[in-house]
Amino acid sequence: HKEDSNDIVCDIHSSSFLLQEAPFSSGSWSTKVRSLSAHNRFNMAVAPYTTGSAPRLSSSSNFSVATKLYSGLKLQSASSFGAVKPNVTAEFYGKVHKTLQCRYAKHNPSRASIRMMPIGTPKVPYRTPGEGTWQWVDIWNALYRERIIFIGQEIDEEFSNQILATMLYLDSIENSKRLYMYINGPGGDLTPSMAIYDTMQSLQSSVATHCVGFSYNLATFLLAAGEKGHRSTMPLSRIALQSPAGAARGQADDIQNEANELLRIRDYLFKELAKKTGQPVEKVTLDLSRMKRFNAQEAVEYGLVDRIIRPPRIKADAPRQDIGTGLG
Repeated sequence: HKEDSNDIVCDIHSSSFLLQEAPFSSGSWSTKVRSLSAHNRFNMAVAPYTTGSAPRLSSSSNFSVATKLYSGLKLQSASSFGAVKPNVTAEFYGKVHKTLQCRYAKHNPSRASIRMMPIGTPKVPYRTPGEGTWQWVDIWNALYRERIIFIGQEIDEEFSNQILATMLYLDSIENSKRLYMYINGPGGDLTPSMAIYDTMQSLQSSVATHCVGFSYNLATFLLAAGEKGHRSTMPLSRIALQSPAGAARGQADDIQNEANELLRIRDYLFKELAKKTGQPVEKVTLDLSRMKRFNAQEAVEYGLVDRIIRPPRIKADAPRQDIGTGLG
């Protein structure tokens, strides 16, 4: 703004416009834009009206431009903003507002009508079977509802309890369908990992396991614990096994008791791993005296997994998935 003249210069979308303000009488007043009229090429005259003691002003115009201002997604009147500059993202919010109006106006909701991804925790549109409405749920709940469990972090007590509760609940509501466990993690603590293994063996629902990145130590033990014939890995996945380790402190008797308990658990794990892989217990004990690494093919040969998932070649005449379908 120029303080020493009646001319107001502004930049709108990189084009220069001259806003000419008519003379006014002295007094307390505030200018509110009512309409815009075009004259010449880039010169636009403002026809303001005043509040207070100043008279109402007007000017001739060739055409009028309606002014819409937005606050968030809610349409606001121009008068509520006073002399504040309009939001430069009004066009974006206008499109969003129009999209949401079209979405709620439809009688048959579809996944294609939901176009925005909320910021923060990843969320996906999900429709419960038997219901016609879509809703935003976080991606982990969406996977749980599809009986998919994802292990993508170190297994500690809190994470183990979450996995256990999920498996028990899914088995209680439908024990004839298979659970799918996707593994991409470094393993974790001994006791929480064993709790997941024992729960997998006690469920009436079968559990299929799949390695999607890497699987180390006790995570590999869970990978091998899946239902035979339904254990798989990706071609470039990294798999490793190692004997469980622990630490103890205190008196000599306490340390001896902890060592005996660790040896008992180690022998139990080796026997269970021998059952799952078909390898002799002696070979498993010898192999796991140090960390043993496997590529995808070696994991199949050792018996940790049953097959390698390779994406099939896409055919040109293959039917495309309907965009209106989705989870649920």
